[in-house]
Amino acid sequence: MKIKLLAFLFFLAPFFSKQLLAQGYKIKTIVIDPGHGGKKPGASGSFSTEKAIALKVALKLGVRLKEDLPDIKIIYTRTKDVDVDLYRRAEIANDANADLFISIHCNSMPPGNKHIKGAETLVAGSHRLKEQDAAIRENADIKLEKNYKTKYDGYDPNNPATFILLSLLKNTFRDKSIKFAKLIQTSYISRDKRASRGVKEQGVLVLQRCGMPAVLTEVGFISNKEEEKYINSEKGQNEIAESILAAIKNYKKSVEVR
Repeated sequence: MKIKLLAFLFFLAPFFSKQLLAQGYKIKTIVIDPGHGGKKPGASGSFSTEKAIALKVALKLGVRLKEDLPDIKIIYTRTKDVDVDLYRRAEIANDANADLFISIHCNSMPPGNKHIKGAETLVAGSHRLKEQDAAIRENADIKLEKNYKTKYDGYDPNNPATFILLSLLKNTFRDKSIKFAKLIQTSYISRDKRASRGVKEQGVLVLQRCGMPAVLTEVGFISNKEEEKYINSEKGQNEIAESILAAIKNYKKSVEVR
């Protein structure tokens, strides 16, 4: 297994070096990843599913990106209600030599905590025990995929010890991912007056396999009735898309070499 992991890191090396060493660097390609899909609905609220909300927000974000930043190539991991393997989502971004990966999700809490609300954005990082449950919840989708043990080198989403091996795939662009994630959270707060749960580092599989700055943004709690209505509304989805767009613009200005 260690040999396979090292080989994977070697495969990603060109993507690492491109952004670390290139002069006159500009963001050319962004991958937008609507979380879940098909037989993987994600979290469920009183009247909606995470997969549906994620897709709508992702498509709105893509439209606004094309309008305001027409020179940037936009790639979606899915544009309809279909099942896309987690490894394939990262692979799409790596194959496209993407400059930024944005995964759209919704948060959820169990009964007794449904009053909790707010947006948060995740980046790949070293495993932390207190964040274990959230990371396992997001990664659990791989159990629904065929041959998941082969695809993920024996990775078991129910075994916390496997995060030690996944830490070898830690995003080289950690600092840039955190920078972008903070810009997204700032947009949610300043533009939409949203409650912010901050930026967190977690062992989310799809992020750890991306060879570029990558974030997973939880746009709200589907388990909170008030927030579920907001993230399902046209107004709410437009505001979320605009806030992420504003963060992309600010990030673009800060990282491009002129």
